[in-house]
Amino acid sequence: MAEQTHTRSLTATRMLGALALLVIGGVHYQQYHYAFYSSIPTIGPLFLLNSISATALGLFLIVPVKSRLGRRGRLLDQLAALAGIGVAVGGLVALLISEQTPLFGFMEHGYRFVIVLTIASDATAIAMLTLFLIRVRTGPGSQGATASQRRSDGPSASQSISPGPVAPRADA
Repeated sequence: MAEQTHTRSLTATRMLGALALLVIGGVHYQQYHYAFYSSIPTIGPLFLLNSISATALGLFLIVPVKSRLGRRGRLLDQLAALAGIGVAVGGLVALLISEQTPLFGFMEHGYRFVIVLTIASDATAIAMLTLFLIRVRTGPGSQGATASQRRSDGPSASQSISPGPVAPRADA
């Protein structure tokens, strides 16, 4: 039962993180293509790169084919989640910097809907993918769980072995 709940929480956090990455990719593509960020030197190519990487990682995390790869599939999921966190953190930091000071000669002004959506998507991707990585490392079958199970095989503090009843000393 606990393993099934753990598997469901892993799937949910991975999927929510993946969906947030797809939103990030979509927003950056929309800004690149339709808001004409493509014409801004340096920023335009960075928007396109962010769009491609976020979309590719989001799709990779959604596809269930990796479950057939066993341990390698789990490792690929973890690497994709870590890369997704990097993309989201990088985009969020760049956006926050460009709100305060010019970044590569470009500065955002105000918090219009697209910017708020991007901040929310970045934060969601960071939170969900980080939670996914934590759950992978601490769940049943992980190395951390195995070590804690080994520690709990012995008697607990409340079950510690005592010498038994102590008789009063005769010389007292």
